[in-house]
Amino acid sequence: MKSLTQEQIKEHIPHRDPFLWLDEVVEMSETSIHARKLITDDLDVFRGHYPNFPILPGVLQCEAAFQAGAVLIAQILETGTGEVPVVTRLNNVQFRKMVRPGDTLDIEVELTEQLSNAFFLKGKVSVAGKVTVRLEFACSAANPSA
Repeated sequence: MKSLTQEQIKEHIPHRDPFLWLDEVVEMSETSIHARKLITDDLDVFRGHYPNFPILPGVLQCEAAFQAGAVLIAQILETGTGEVPVVTRLNNVQFRKMVRPGDTLDIEVELTEQLSNAFFLKGKVSVAGKVTVRLEFACSAANPSA
């Protein structure tokens, strides 16, 4: 089990502010990852979603899970290939609870299967022990220069 700071996360995935949805990796094994993200009230998304009742869009909760999955997959992909994981499928998404400013996302993703350069994962995002979203998704290794 290992942990990563945000700077170390940036070594594994190409995402950057304002679209980096991971603050830290709490722990990671060969097949699972637990990351966190503090949802601050100054996020630009809250200017429009919604100005008087800020809610983190569910799609951004999914994105946080995708990014955690990408960090997990990055340790499997051969270094030096330049390939990055790209989401190719999203299934069985269930939104359970609103996320508001001040909440901390706990993002848990598990690799359930790998077939060649295709990765199948399931994720759960929660706040204070209560599930906000569950999802299943697939990623494929893609070369960004192709």
